[in-house]
Amino acid sequence: MAQRPEKLEIRPRLPEWLKVKMPGSPRYLELQNLMKGQQLHTVCEEAHCPNIGECWDRGTATFMILGEICTRRCHYCAVTTGRPNGLDLQEPKRLAEVVKSMGLRYCVITSVNRDDLPDGGAYIFASCINKIRETSPDCRVEVLIPDFAGSWPALQRVIESGPAVLNHNIESSVRIFPKVRPKGNYNLSLELLAKAKDIDPAMVTKSGIIVGMGETVDEVLDTMADLRNVDCDLLTIGQYLRPSARHLAIDRFYRPEEFEELRKAGESMGFKHVASGPLVRSSYHADEQHDAAALSVPV
Repeated sequence: MAQRPEKLEIRPRLPEWLKVKMPGSPRYLELQNLMKGQQLHTVCEEAHCPNIGECWDRGTATFMILGEICTRRCHYCAVTTGRPNGLDLQEPKRLAEVVKSMGLRYCVITSVNRDDLPDGGAYIFASCINKIRETSPDCRVEVLIPDFAGSWPALQRVIESGPAVLNHNIESSVRIFPKVRPKGNYNLSLELLAKAKDIDPAMVTKSGIIVGMGETVDEVLDTMADLRNVDCDLLTIGQYLRPSARHLAIDRFYRPEEFEELRKAGESMGFKHVASGPLVRSSYHADEQHDAAALSVPV
């Protein structure tokens, strides 16, 4: 009996709406050298983000703290998995210096998972926010955090440092969650977002969904409803792109009009803002999304 082929080959031809220009502008090279000089990592590079050229040309970047080695292996993610090497206590200071030298007014900070640390890295998150506030008081900081293995004191520490937005990506639907995030927990992610509102009811919360990993549209809508049930404010929805043959196969490419339908559905559910599109990532134009939500006007 012939084997059933995958829906899409390992390196399927990208639809026109997913093709982007290769980065290499002077501004891109300037920021690349700046990051290397300060021994900092960006999720833009580590996760092979397709928007790196556009965002770096705009002078924005999403910083990845706590090293470049993750203690978890999510099957859609390009970040290296393994055993991290200690903790860099000078990282918040270097990060704040780069934010100041770039003149950023909005900064996004994320991290690898650090299950080897008692607080999951919350201390470094909080230190980064505090250092940036000291050196760049007009810069708002958005954090994209891991689940801290359900440590609410760790979550509280981050929230009390005063981020403008607290983001935690749920990534997928409840049915396929164990397949794509085997060390995560769907309900824990929802609980974290709910707990953030318990700690600070004014905290702006955000989450993200990746589509094209085997879920149905109805399951995406169910996940969106679950997020609204914990009062999540902002949402991003983007297309999954397979980093390598070792990663989860792409189930299908969503068309731009399908993303638009999901955006409209999200807004009708009560999200303050929904960024939905083939190339949307959780920190893509995060400043504009936050501002649009604050002003209650569409982008």
